[in-house]
Amino acid sequence: MSTRHTIIDQKPVMLKVEKKQVESDSFATLFFNYSLPFKPGQFVMLWVPGIDEKPYTISFHSKTKFGITIEAKGIFSQKAIELDRGDLIGIRGPFGKGFDINDNNKIVIVAGGCGMAPLATLVEKVNQNITFIHGARSKEYILYPDRFDTERLFCTDNGSFGHKGLVTDILEEQILFGRHFDMVYACGPEIMMYNVFKICEKHNIPCQISLERYMRCGFGVCGACVCGRQVACKDGPVFGSKALRNMKDFNTKALLKSGKDVDLSTYFSWRSQ
Repeated sequence: MSTRHTIIDQKPVMLKVEKKQVESDSFATLFFNYSLPFKPGQFVMLWVPGIDEKPYTISFHSKTKFGITIEAKGIFSQKAIELDRGDLIGIRGPFGKGFDINDNNKIVIVAGGCGMAPLATLVEKVNQNITFIHGARSKEYILYPDRFDTERLFCTDNGSFGHKGLVTDILEEQILFGRHFDMVYACGPEIMMYNVFKICEKHNIPCQISLERYMRCGFGVCGACVCGRQVACKDGPVFGSKALRNMKDFNTKALLKSGKDVDLSTYFSWRSQ
């Protein structure tokens, strides 16, 4: 039986894992029978008792269930991905600003690697007038290859699946072919999203991207996730073109857990520990 979540409480709600779905050698999705009010692009704080608490997007959502997809790459995520049916976790949220959606728009969705997770519920919510571009390092990093009815334009860095090249190559090709788009949604590596943003600016197309930063509280108090003048957990994690134009730290630097600012190559190296 599902439980109704009605109020955001800063104490974690304890839930049992209902099911674990292994997506690949690197990814697994944990499912929970729980009614969570949610807008695509929002996130929850996931607490593994005795380990830590980290932000994760909702990658599956219905009226009675939700799922969180985890990539095993660090100490926390390795422990989280080892959880199975009946294990307890805590969640807080959902938090943040999700994607603004207009059902009449002709849109492009650009997913890179695990950036597919926050875009998945968006795809299922709109599921029309979509040009869907999905890329990753290689075939094994393509999330949910058989999940959606919408046709996808796949690409991989090494050519092991779909077009060999970058999602931004396909995006620019689609625009140059004369396709009209009202909005571009993107999530993936920050350099990818920055290049998507630049292409959109060049062709006067508004875009929305989901930005990753280290988050401690989830609701804008601690300041750990600042990006320029923006607080990613509260003002984002989804940001539109207007905000991105004035975000001086976008694709340049971020804050470590210590509060020290570093360039992005150092930041994402630290995040994988």
